[in-house]
Amino acid sequence: MDNCIFCKLVRKEIPVYTIYEDAHFLSFLDTNPQSPGHVQIIPKKHTRWVWDLPEHEPDGSGFDAYFSVIHKIAKAMQNTFGTPAVCSRIMGDEVPHAHVWLFPNPSEAKGNKKDFEGNAQKIRAKLS
Repeated sequence: MDNCIFCKLVRKEIPVYTIYEDAHFLSFLDTNPQSPGHVQIIPKKHTRWVWDLPEHEPDGSGFDAYFSVIHKIAKAMQNTFGTPAVCSRIMGDEVPHAHVWLFPNPSEAKGNKKDFEGNAQKIRAKLS
């Protein structure tokens, strides 16, 4: 979609602190974080709701692959900000593009939630 902000992020029209990217999915830091390391994970193909993704696609763009990416990022986030608790929310009302939030428990997370570059580096280091 031309005017979807998440589609603009996928097309690199808007700068973003990328956490993870492959052919089908993009994860980036939320610019209004609930806690340090708050990320969003989106399918690159514009899909209105998470539940609209096909369950399985041979090319790796389905629901199963999406949640595999989400799991991988959540595991990388555990203990990165001083807590093993990683919260999640499946969203879709504020931006009409499927997305999942992951963020360390705000009452336990340590760090500056506005240190975008530092927080991105910490998560990416655990993903490697």
